[in-house]
Amino acid sequence: MQPILDIQGLTKTYPGGVTALDRVDLQVRKGEIFALLGPNGAGKTTLIGAVCGLVRPSGGKISAFGQDIGKDWRSVRRRIGLVPQELSTDMFEPVTRAVGHSRGLFGLAPDKGRIEELLKSLSLWDKRDAQIRELSGGMKRRVMIAKALSHDPDLLFLDEPTAGVDVELRRDMWERIDAMRAAGTTIVLTTHYIEEAEEMADRIGIIRDGRILMVEDKQSLMNRLGRTEAVITLAQAVKAVPQAVAHYPISLREGGTQLCYRGGNGAGKGTEEVAAITKALTGAGIDYSTIEIRESSLEDIFVDLVGNGAGQEGAAQ
Repeated sequence: MQPILDIQGLTKTYPGGVTALDRVDLQVRKGEIFALLGPNGAGKTTLIGAVCGLVRPSGGKISAFGQDIGKDWRSVRRRIGLVPQELSTDMFEPVTRAVGHSRGLFGLAPDKGRIEELLKSLSLWDKRDAQIRELSGGMKRRVMIAKALSHDPDLLFLDEPTAGVDVELRRDMWERIDAMRAAGTTIVLTTHYIEEAEEMADRIGIIRDGRILMVEDKQSLMNRLGRTEAVITLAQAVKAVPQAVAHYPISLREGGTQLCYRGGNGAGKGTEEVAAITKALTGAGIDYSTIEIRESSLEDIFVDLVGNGAGQEGAAQ
């Protein structure tokens, strides 16, 4: 199936020689939620800006819906929505007028019914006549989403959509984003809250220093790079890792009272090894009082990848 967004060799070098994007290849599939993760300055917002016409690339090609953005800009851009990281709207404008104005910018006729439906779906109807400056941070973020959805885009970019909102609103917005996908919208998401990507995304892309380190199905990535961590508290301190379990990835902590295991790449392997370790300890006559087991989160994997530079750079299929 042809990707809804196809980026090939995308490069952006700013005056002074700073390279924000370095030969980026990336494909986004129709109907998915794709999370693009990376540290500050990695190139996430520049990439989105290049697709949405806010940044002029230095090189490469961008196609959306099978059309070259450089050649068919107007028809392609009409099908793309953007919720920017920064709040950018007239703060003195009433909510309804702001959202309706955004619809008009894409050449669509006014549609009061559609605007009402959109505001109600985002819990903004009660605030429809309020000036945007009167709203809370979370409500202002919802207005930005409403503006981006006003022209019913097929591809929606969300650049840090829940930045600055509280936990309750963040959870509500996750549900809204999932509903958008269920309605057929393809979503590209950047976020500092990696649990958002773990909760919602179908695939994960990791970018650092303007280069794609890897792109992979979320579950496949977590199965392949996830680890199991276990802390076994011993009944009595030992001076060294017991010989019976020394061949496992175990270290000694807390003055010899804790055995710490970290390993088991692959789904289920770590749990099996922890069970084997406890069995070996019992067989060797070594008593323990507690075991704490924890599986890696997507955030753990992300920190490892970005910190170590691991991954297959450019492998973005």
